[in-house]
Amino acid sequence: MDTVTARPAPAAGSPAPPDASQASSGASPAGVARRATIRDVADAATVSRSTASRALTGRGYVAPAVRDRVRRAATALGYVPDAGARNLRQQVSRSVGVLVSDLRNSFYAELAAGVGQQSRRRGYAMMLSDDNGSPERELEAAEAFVALRVAGVVLTPLSAAVSQYLARHGVAVVEVDRQFCPGTCDAVVVDNRGSAERLTQGLLRLGHRRLALVLDETDWTTGRERSAGFTAAVAAAEGREAAVVGAGWSVEEARAVARELLARPDRPTAVFAANNVLAEGIWRAAEERGLRIPEDLSLVSFDDAAWMSMVRPGVTAVAQDAVALGEAAVAALFDRVEQPGAPARTVTLSSRILERGSTAPPPPA
Repeated sequence: MDTVTARPAPAAGSPAPPDASQASSGASPAGVARRATIRDVADAATVSRSTASRALTGRGYVAPAVRDRVRRAATALGYVPDAGARNLRQQVSRSVGVLVSDLRNSFYAELAAGVGQQSRRRGYAMMLSDDNGSPERELEAAEAFVALRVAGVVLTPLSAAVSQYLARHGVAVVEVDRQFCPGTCDAVVVDNRGSAERLTQGLLRLGHRRLALVLDETDWTTGRERSAGFTAAVAAAEGREAAVVGAGWSVEEARAVARELLARPDRPTAVFAANNVLAEGIWRAAEERGLRIPEDLSLVSFDDAAWMSMVRPGVTAVAQDAVALGEAAVAALFDRVEQPGAPARTVTLSSRILERGSTAPPPPA
């Protein structure tokens, strides 16, 4: 049975206690605005604090009429629960931490969208941060997630360090897109090697004999596996030349490297960009050099991006479903929360090649 606290009538000459509409102003005696508390809600609804808490959280029985009265009072007061205090009591919050490399890149933005959608379906909020490729910022974000007692973290790691840090603090972790802790940490990735090999084989079938892969790094599994797929395809063909060129992390860096590459007397007739940022730099460099795509230069990319279907010709690309990656990562995260002792798993999603108009047989020698 619910306990209803009756308030005594005010003594003659004493001010009447505030009703819900008066309390909703949130003004303190000094006139400084403050947030309404659970005590304010309880007083306005004439119930105990424990009854008010049960009515608002849904944990424990409250008579329907009393529950409705408490919720009306909370609405009138503009009451917002103190998530920090609740987290301390429950030891974990109903939120998921998401840490990605660069939200300006559409791939990471869509990945975060997938995490957010799946988290909301499970009744969890998403706490989002990006590190812009900085290990220091990555660690700062991880420390904040630990302090906020998130239920788990989905991240695109820069190294093994942050995954290991979170695991030491008992936080469930899923590495996504790239993997640094196989066997000890869950991961959701795509078939980077197989997709890169298929994309390169398409260029070889067109008759290209001089090819180049432009990539940003080989320290991550994404770069290593895409490079391995490209190299394997070229090695299986006879009489083909291939270059692997490092180009930094930005469009401008890729543009500068591609300008030099395309100025060579023996320039490649086909270029494979390891991601959408590099592809944009190569596209711009080809325009500056006066090279027509695909008549003078074939261009393909790993990672589709919106601009690739807007330019003419469109760019042939490996399309990863970044939203699906995020959703799968959340599913893996909650499997880990429910079964903390289960063996670590790596989930590999398929990808598809979107054939557009950026490839053709090489120009006559």
